[in-house]
Amino acid sequence: MSGGTFVGMPAFPKAAHEAVNNPTLRGNLRHATHTIRAKRAVAVAELDDWAALREAGKQIKDHTLRHLDRYLVQLEESVTAAGGIVHWAADADEANRIVTDLVKMTGESEVVKVKSMATQEIGLNEALEAEGIHAYETDLAELIVQLGKDRPSHILVPAIHRNRGEIRDIFAREMGEWGRPAPEGLTDTPAELAEAARLHLREKFLRAKVGISGANFMVAETGTLMVVESEGNGRMCLTLPETLISVVGIEKIVPTWQDLEVFLQTLPRSSTAERMNPYTSMWTGITDEDGPQTFHLVLIDNGRTDTLADEVGRQALRCIRCSACLNVCPVYERAGGHAYGSVYPGPIGAILSPQLRGTASEIDASLPYASSLCGACYEVCPVAIDIPEVLVHLRERIAEGGPVTREGNKVVLKPAKGHAAERAAMRAARWAFSHPGALRTGQRLASRTRRFHPRSLPGPGKAWSDTRDLPTVPAEPFRDWWQRTHGGKDTDK
Repeated sequence: MSGGTFVGMPAFPKAAHEAVNNPTLRGNLRHATHTIRAKRAVAVAELDDWAALREAGKQIKDHTLRHLDRYLVQLEESVTAAGGIVHWAADADEANRIVTDLVKMTGESEVVKVKSMATQEIGLNEALEAEGIHAYETDLAELIVQLGKDRPSHILVPAIHRNRGEIRDIFAREMGEWGRPAPEGLTDTPAELAEAARLHLREKFLRAKVGISGANFMVAETGTLMVVESEGNGRMCLTLPETLISVVGIEKIVPTWQDLEVFLQTLPRSSTAERMNPYTSMWTGITDEDGPQTFHLVLIDNGRTDTLADEVGRQALRCIRCSACLNVCPVYERAGGHAYGSVYPGPIGAILSPQLRGTASEIDASLPYASSLCGACYEVCPVAIDIPEVLVHLRERIAEGGPVTREGNKVVLKPAKGHAAERAAMRAARWAFSHPGALRTGQRLASRTRRFHPRSLPGPGKAWSDTRDLPTVPAEPFRDWWQRTHGGKDTDK
C-alpha cells in the first residue's frame, strides 16, 4: 500500500465481482454490519434532539472549513505555546519524511501506534519499515490486520472481514514471530483472543520510547488533541512514550472546546452505539514529568485543499470517521472494504478517495459509481454529508471533464474520452427530444414492433442486459392513449 492506495488493485467492478463470490466474506460482513446497525439505531433513538445535534455538527464543520486558514494558524500558535512543535506536510511523501526523520532523531528503531487512518492514508508504516523502523499497531483489529499481513476493510473495525476462527489461526501462527512464544491451546473465544493480544502488546508498551497517533479532533483555541477509543491501547500509547508524534489531517480541527460537546454525543452513538467512548484521551502540548516530554504535530494536506475548493465535494471533509455509512450500505455489505482500493472504504471512501487522490487511476475513477444512490448513507451521517449528491457530482465531473490528476501542486483536468457508442446514443436522444414529431413517430413504431424486440441487447450491450431486464414497450404511446381515452389533443401542438 502506498499513499493510501492498495497497489495493483483493479477498478471497483472487478474487485467487487470477486468479493461477492466469497461466501465467508459476505457472511462475516452481513453479521457484523447488521449487528452494529441495529445497536446504533437504539442508541440514537435515546436522544430527542438527535436531529438538532446532527445539524449543529454540520454547521460547526462547515464554519470551520470556510475559515480553515484562520483556525489552522490559531492551532499552531496554541500548540507551540503549550510546548509542542508543529510541522506542515503538503503530501504523503513529505509527511512520511518528517515522521521518519523525527523517529531517527530519537535513535529508536521501534514505535507503538494508535489506530490512525491518516497514517494509513500516507503509507507511514511502509515508509518507516523502509528506513529500518518497525511500527507496532496496538488497536486489536489493526493488530489482527498487521499480523495477518492483510489490509483494513472498515473504518471502525478494520478486521471486520475476519471471523473468530480466522483470528485464532492468525494469532497462533504469527505471534511467535514477534518475539513472544506463540500462544498454546488458544481457542476462538473473544476473552482468550483479547488476553493473547494484551500479553503480546504489554512488553511493547513498556519498552517503546516513541508513540505515533492520529487525532479525532484538534481544538484551535487551546491546542488540545483528542483520541477516542474503546480498548485503552490509545491511552498507553499517548502517555508512556517519551516522544509523541501525532499525524492529523488539517480538516480534523474545531474552533473551540465547547464544540466538542456536540461530537462527543454523536460520534460514539454513530460508531460503536455507545453513549460515550470508554476512553477519551486529551493532551495539550507537554507537561513536566507527566506523559511524553516531546510532542510533534504533523498537519497533512494531501489533497484536502483541492477538495476544499469544490463547493459540492468539500462536504466530504466534514467526516468524523464514525463508519455509520458503511454499516447501512448494501454495496459495502456485499463487496467488502478491500474492493474500494483505499483505506477509506464504503460510501465515504467513494467520495473522499477520488477527491484526495484524483481520478486518474482506474480504481479512483470507478469509485463514484460504487453506489446504488439509495440514500441510506445520508440518513445516518451524524454531520449530514449528502453522499449521494457528491457521488452524482463526481460522476458528472468524470464524465464531462475527464480524469483529475496532479502535476506538482496543480490540479489538472484531462479531456474526457468517453465511449463512442454512448456519445452517439446521447446525440440521437437529444435530437429526438428536440423534434416532437419524430419522437412520436418513433414511439408508435416501437409499440407496433414490440413483439420482435430482443429480451437482451446484442454485442457489447449484452454485459448490461445480462443482469437487467429490458423494459417492456407499452402497447401504445401515452399520447395516443390520452387522445383515445380523453378525446384530448396532441400536446405537441
